[in-house]
Amino acid sequence: MIQIWTALITILLLKTLKNEAKHPWHLSNLVAFIRLNLFVKIELKKWLDKPFLDDDEIEKLTNQLSLF
Repeated sequence: MIQIWTALITILLLKTLKNEAKHPWHLSNLVAFIRLNLFVKIELKKWLDKPFLDDDEIEKLTNQLSLF
């Protein structure tokens, strides 16, 4: 029963994230991308709205990470 409840809660959370995102996610793609980026420190709301970075944004991110 715990596994069933955990799965239901997970699906509800993912569907909520999908509905709040500006990017037109498919649920299966959202699950796959979250699984790939599970241990990456990012702002979830910004990432959901714009998951693919431009070259300028990648350079800014690299510069920010080099400061740490």
